[in-house]
Amino acid sequence: MRIFRKLLVFASHHKVALSLAFVSMLFNVGAGLVAPRLVGNAVDAVLAGRGLSYLILVGAAIVVASTLRGLFAFGERYGGEYVSQKIAYDLRNAYYDKLQHLSFAFHDQQQTGQLMSRATVDVEAVRMFISQSLLRLPYLAILVSAILALLFSINWQLALVTLFTVPILISRSIHMHSRLRLSWQNVQQRMGEMTTLLQEALSGIRVVKAFGTEDIEEGKFDAKANRVADETFGTSLLQASNSALMNMVFGAAIGFTLWFGGWQVIRGSITPGELTQFILYINMLIMPVRMAGFLISNISRAISSGERIFQIIEADSPVRDAPGARPLTSIEGRVKFEDVSFAYNSSTPTLSDISFEVAPKQVVALLGPTGSGKTTIAHLLPRFYDVTSGAVFIDGVDTRSITLASLRQHIGIVQQDIFLFSATVRDNIAYGSPEATESQVQEAAKQAQLHDFIIGLPQGYNTWVGERGITLSGGQRQRVAIARTLLLNPPILILDDSTSSVDTETEHLIQQALAQVIHGRTTFIIAQRLSSVLRANLILVLKEGRIMERGTHQELLQQGGLYKEIYELQLRPQEEAYLATKTTRMR
Repeated sequence: MRIFRKLLVFASHHKVALSLAFVSMLFNVGAGLVAPRLVGNAVDAVLAGRGLSYLILVGAAIVVASTLRGLFAFGERYGGEYVSQKIAYDLRNAYYDKLQHLSFAFHDQQQTGQLMSRATVDVEAVRMFISQSLLRLPYLAILVSAILALLFSINWQLALVTLFTVPILISRSIHMHSRLRLSWQNVQQRMGEMTTLLQEALSGIRVVKAFGTEDIEEGKFDAKANRVADETFGTSLLQASNSALMNMVFGAAIGFTLWFGGWQVIRGSITPGELTQFILYINMLIMPVRMAGFLISNISRAISSGERIFQIIEADSPVRDAPGARPLTSIEGRVKFEDVSFAYNSSTPTLSDISFEVAPKQVVALLGPTGSGKTTIAHLLPRFYDVTSGAVFIDGVDTRSITLASLRQHIGIVQQDIFLFSATVRDNIAYGSPEATESQVQEAAKQAQLHDFIIGLPQGYNTWVGERGITLSGGQRQRVAIARTLLLNPPILILDDSTSSVDTETEHLIQQALAQVIHGRTTFIIAQRLSSVLRANLILVLKEGRIMERGTHQELLQQGGLYKEIYELQLRPQEEAYLATKTTRMR
C-alpha cells in the first residue's frame, strides 16, 4: 500500500483525466449489467407467448446498451492511458532530477546499468500498471460486487451454491501476489545486471577490440541474458499455472450452477429467464477471474518496480544544502582547510588533519604519489563530498553554510577524467555558460590554444563531437575542458592534472595560456609536471592523506625530503627534456 499511495500522489496531479476515466468506468459497468437482464426477460416473454414487437424492443435496447458500453469503455481506456503516460513522464523527470542532485558519494556506489534499467524498464512496468490495472481494479471490484448483488436478488440459494469457490480464489490470489512480487523483483534485478553489462561493454568497446575478447564478452552477456530469460519464464509459468487453476475452479462452479439451477427451475423456484440471467452473469464473472492472474502479476511487478524507483527518488544525498544556507555572491578567493579529515568509508581514512590557508590569487600545487589525497582535496572544496571532520572555508565562511549551486558557480574545475557530450564543439565549450556569445566562446578556445584546431575542422565550431568526445584526441579533449572552465570566469580554479595527457609542445602552448588565465585567481593545480610546480606560490606534498611538506620549489629542494625524491625521480627528467626542446627551438 505504501507504493500504491505514492503512485496515487502522482496520479492526483491529473485529476480531470482520472475523473473522466473513472466516470466512464462506472457507466461501462452499468451498461454491461443491463444486457443479461434484458435477455432473461426476453426468454420469459417468449415462453409466456408475448408478441414479436416486445422482442424487437428488447433487441434494440440490447444494441443501445452495447453501443453505450463501447463508448464508455473507450473513454475509460483513453483516460487511463493518458494518465499512465503522464505519470510515467512525471516519474522519469522526478527520477532524473533526483539523480542530478545526488552527490558523488551516492554515484560512487551505483551501477550505471541499474540506474538506466530503473529509468526505462521499471518506469514502463509502473506505466503498464497505471494503464491496465489501476482502473481495472475498481472496475472489477464494482462489477463483481454488482453481479453478486444481482445473483442474490435472483435466488440466494443458487448464489451460495455458485459462489462456494470464492474463498478458494481469494486465498489463492493473496498467496500468488506474494510469490509473484518476489519473482518480479528478481526479474528486475537480473534485467538491471544485464543492462549494466551491456552498458560497460559498449562503453569499453575499444578495449574489447584491442584485447580480442569479443567471445568472452558474448559469453558473459549470454549468461546474464539466460538468467533474465529463466527468471522471466519462471514468473510466467507461475502466472500461467495460477490462471489455469482459477479457470478450473470457475468451470466447476458453472457446472454446479447448471445442476442446481435446473433443479430450481423444475421446482418452480425460479423462471427459465432468471436462470438465463444467472448463467449470463456468471459468464460475466469469467473475465474478472481470468484477469485476476494478469492483474496480480501486473500489480506485483509494479510494486517491485515502484520500490526500485522510489529508492532513488527518496534517497538522501549525503551532500545537500543546510537549513538556512545562503548564496555566495562575490568572493576574494581566500581558502582555508582547518583540521580536515575525510574517509570514503568508515574504515579507510583518505585525508587526516589537513590544514593550510591560501591567500586570494595565490597558486597552490598539490603533489604526491597516487592515492595520496590530491584529488580528494580538490573535491572537498566545491563540496562534491563533505568532510568527515574539520571545515573548509572560503573568505572565512564555512562552505557547508553556502548553497551548493552558488558555491560551484564560483569554482571552475578541469577534471582528470574528461567527459564531453555528444554535441558540437561550441556546445561543449559553452556547456556551463549556454548564454555565452560566439566571441566569448572563441576567446576561451584561444586561451586554451584550441581555436586554430577548431577552425580547421570541416564545420568549425559546429563540428559534431562523438560520444564522450571520441573523435578528438586526449589533448584536444583536455583543451576543450579547459576552455569550458575558462568561459565560466571563476574566481577559484582547480586544474586536476590538466596537462598530463598532452605532448610537450601542446603542454607548452597550454601553459602559456594558463599563465594569463591563472593570474588574478586562486588556483589549485594537481600537478605531475615541473612547469605547474614552478608556478606555485605554495606546494603541498602529500603522502597517505597527510601533508608531509609545504613550501616553494626552492625551499622544498633545500629540505631534501619527499619533495626532492619526487623531483629527482619525476620532475628533473621533465626539466631536462624541456630544456632540450627549448634549445632545439632556438636553433
